[in-house]
Amino acid sequence: MADIRQAIMFDIPAIQVCDLLCFPEENRWDYHLYEEYIYFWPRLVYVAEDHGTGGIVGFVIAQMKGEGTESHGYIASLGVVPTHRKLRIAKKLMDAAQDALVKEYGSEYVSLHVRRSNQAAINLYTEKLGYNYEIATNFYENQEDAYVMQKQL
Repeated sequence: MADIRQAIMFDIPAIQVCDLLCFPEENRWDYHLYEEYIYFWPRLVYVAEDHGTGGIVGFVIAQMKGEGTESHGYIASLGVVPTHRKLRIAKKLMDAAQDALVKEYGSEYVSLHVRRSNQAAINLYTEKLGYNYEIATNFYENQEDAYVMQKQL
């Protein structure tokens, strides 16, 4: 199992390792992008720490987008290392981020993008977390479609 906690700057190298294990090379973030999210949105970046090893096995990165009445939460990235999938860690990370979006920023809804080919993520968002979606054609650099997902909080 894993404990969910807010990320700190010290966690960035471990988050990058998770990123390497979770995403294709063209989708990887550099150190400074993680640093910006933790700096600007410290209450919206969470990590999952393995009970046994204390290592970081997952992360979620959220932010607020828009202004005024158009302001809403956005999930920028979610990853759980392959060895720790199907243990409800992704759901716990998402719950933490969504709760913080409401409590800290008053967000009424949250959105995200997911590759149309990422069936595991699509199942998580639609079946376990209650997101609705529409298709954004040719969204990614490789022209892959995305699902634009949204959920009322």
